[in-house]
Amino acid sequence: MTRFSTALLCSLGVIALSRGQDTAEIPEPEPPASAVTADEVPRRNYITAAIGAESVPVIDGTLDETVWNQVEWAGDFIEQRPDENTPPAQQTQFKILYDAKNLYVGIRAFDTEPDKIVKRLSRRDGFDGDWVGIFIDSYHDKRTSFGFIVSAAGVKGDVFGSNNGNNEDDTWNPIWYVKTRTDAAGWTAEMRIPMSQLKFSEAPEQVWGLQVMRRFFRDEERSVWQRLPVDTPGFTSEFGLLTGLRNIESQNQLEIQPYTVARSETFDPQAGNPFEDGSETGLTGGLDAKIGITNDLTLDLTINPDFGQVEADPSAIALDGFQIFFREQRPFFIENKNIFDYPVSPSQAGNTFGSDNVFYSRRIGRSPQGFPETAEGEFVDQPATTPILGAAKFSGKTRDGWSVGLLESLTARRSAVIDNAGQRRREVVEPLTNYLVGRVQKDFNEGDTYVGTIVTATNREALPETLEWLHEAAYTGGVDFKHQWNNRDWYLGGSLVWSHVSGSEAAILRTQESIAHLFQRVGADHVDVDPARTSLTGTGGNLQLGKVGNGHWRFESGATWRSPELELNDIGFQRQADDIRHYTWVGYQTLKPDKTFRRVGINYNHWSAWDFAGNHNLVAFNTNSWQNWAGNWFTNLGLTFRPLQYDNFALRGGPRLRQSASISFWNGINTDSRKKLRFNIFQNGSQALDGSRDYYYVEGGFTYQPFNALRISAYPGFELNNDKLQYIDNLVSGGEPVYLNGTIEQRTLSMSLRVNYTINPNLTLQYWGQPFISRGRYSEFKHISNPLAPQIAERITPFGPGQITFEDGVYSVDRAQDGTVDFTFGDPDFSFIQFRSNLVLRWEYVPGSELFLVWSQDLTASGDPAAALLGSLESNIFGETQPRNILLLKATYRFAL
Repeated sequence: MTRFSTALLCSLGVIALSRGQDTAEIPEPEPPASAVTADEVPRRNYITAAIGAESVPVIDGTLDETVWNQVEWAGDFIEQRPDENTPPAQQTQFKILYDAKNLYVGIRAFDTEPDKIVKRLSRRDGFDGDWVGIFIDSYHDKRTSFGFIVSAAGVKGDVFGSNNGNNEDDTWNPIWYVKTRTDAAGWTAEMRIPMSQLKFSEAPEQVWGLQVMRRFFRDEERSVWQRLPVDTPGFTSEFGLLTGLRNIESQNQLEIQPYTVARSETFDPQAGNPFEDGSETGLTGGLDAKIGITNDLTLDLTINPDFGQVEADPSAIALDGFQIFFREQRPFFIENKNIFDYPVSPSQAGNTFGSDNVFYSRRIGRSPQGFPETAEGEFVDQPATTPILGAAKFSGKTRDGWSVGLLESLTARRSAVIDNAGQRRREVVEPLTNYLVGRVQKDFNEGDTYVGTIVTATNREALPETLEWLHEAAYTGGVDFKHQWNNRDWYLGGSLVWSHVSGSEAAILRTQESIAHLFQRVGADHVDVDPARTSLTGTGGNLQLGKVGNGHWRFESGATWRSPELELNDIGFQRQADDIRHYTWVGYQTLKPDKTFRRVGINYNHWSAWDFAGNHNLVAFNTNSWQNWAGNWFTNLGLTFRPLQYDNFALRGGPRLRQSASISFWNGINTDSRKKLRFNIFQNGSQALDGSRDYYYVEGGFTYQPFNALRISAYPGFELNNDKLQYIDNLVSGGEPVYLNGTIEQRTLSMSLRVNYTINPNLTLQYWGQPFISRGRYSEFKHISNPLAPQIAERITPFGPGQITFEDGVYSVDRAQDGTVDFTFGDPDFSFIQFRSNLVLRWEYVPGSELFLVWSQDLTASGDPAAALLGSLESNIFGETQPRNILLLKATYRFAL
């Protein structure tokens, strides 16, 4: 379900528009729309008219110019939710005009109680309070749309929709103009949308898809011009029609945006370290450009891009050894990201490694992967980031149904500087690297079918010996398709992925033994570590059949696989390989509200997983439900039972480990989002049936908006993790492997605090801060002796009090208790503390041109694992340690030529 719609229409047709009054007067709302049966959804048609350059309307929100009289009011809106296909609480009307360079839209939102119109302020794309929006399928491909939304407070929003509205990109920020005004009849919005911000063919007479939507905030109601039944699977394909556009010429976009950044950084000086003297300053500049090659295709260029104003990633810690996925926040990469998106195994059922993607843009400009070896007394100036020297992105969609994306990026060689009593040397920690991504999709059958492909390449310069463990080159390719029928209610889709990495023997050995592959696993006869290999080639894929429309019931069933050799992590994201997985999802949803609920959904899922040796590693069953209550509260709950679980990765190269059967749950409660004070709480947990593991996480908090310009939210979270089989290390004793585990008691506490003050839609002040602490204490050390045994007591051999001793931070194990130490290991207890914050003043002083003033803080420290959780957090954050303070001033100016 998309943010603005829940479904598509069921059938097509044409309906005549009602006539309205002249725009110089306030029109009366049209009579309530009569209900249309579910089998009859006529396609509506709005006929626009051209105007001359001498009579363009002034964008002031009044709709009082006589030029508006050249077209008629369209109205007769129908409710889309909560009670679809009924008259809305308040009616809406609109008019559309155009000239050679612009589309003009006037919208009248009637309201019998205009003093109750909600005008909450926010940054762009806030979408809070009453709003109206126009959505245009100017390609008329029934898959792609451009949305322009404005709230009654004048806050702009814009969204680029793809995949029939199932993918939405609200980071798309076109240049357009709008004003709103409130009067005795309700409120109005007047828009000017430059043709250069839309994409369309060169046909002498255009036919575009059109939808107009309104949010009536008091009733949390959506009404639409073109009816959208609840039980249809998309959005764009069932728009109404916009006609009357004749002899318009494409306006190729040309925008240049230079920037400059002044940076000052202060931190605690480190005694004797010449690189940590307490302060750093710098001045940089760069350039972004957007060039319309044709009306359909755009070339984006960036030189030395800056991402300084981007909010820091939330703190996180993982004990399973796998990498953590963080969302992309950098503007250059998130714009048009839907074109480059290629998930390996998306599914309605979930639990299919949904974050795995052939292209993960955060690999570009990552932190340097190497770190120099140093001697005692040496200090290192390690670069924190890898600069992007330049990047270009060619993307768009043609009138023939071709979606095209080509991204090229070059990142700099980075070297660490090592100081030894004043003598300095440099060591490369990240090589010069070129990244290339190509993505193509072609629509067929009026958008009901598409076929696509993707190719990526990562090439690094000749690697020094210190970085020979990196791949010299990595290539991936893929083919995907989707076919829909029966008004897009049914679909068959799938994808194939191929990867090839090459490099030195050391690089490929490192890949074979990495956490995602573990070819050295004991007992895994289908994989072998080959230290002489210099390349790996693998495959993956996904195939699914589903029904997502026309009625209460929906389902999806499919299978996905990743061969042991599949490796995507040079430019993609992949958690693990060697997995074959089946999934099924069946869902039931209500279509009409009743006295208790607006909507309810109930789902069932199951999963099974095997490795490529045929070992059955997972069976799981889930049921869950979500509820939208009559008072606009949202709740959800779910329960999962895993009777069979084995883990190939838990012992990091050791044998396959049986895990105990478990039950897990989750549920959440969100109070009415329309209220000025609202509360949310979410919790999940799991429990092994034999008591070997229990996990619980709870996060709750509030959002308070005392007045329209100010919003405050605080969401503390607490996590409890008790696990009797927490991996510590793989050791050797007497020539035999020891798979060392322990019992962990981990506690994690965090809180996300946000304060947003919106002076006006173009001037905002935002604060985000997050204190975070995670503490782990280990006890009951043991080794895995029978990893496949059904009972946990049979899987482990604990070390008794006479076998293990602790002194000076080191555990010593004497298994025979004969006075000879068999092996030692360090104290695994930990306490990780972090505080991150951003304070951002943003001023869009002219459309597309911005000024940022940013203050960031970052404190990372190790606490005392024996100390109390809150006490350790307080002593570090509010103690004598000075956080790293970064002050940025960034100015951009957007030339639209």
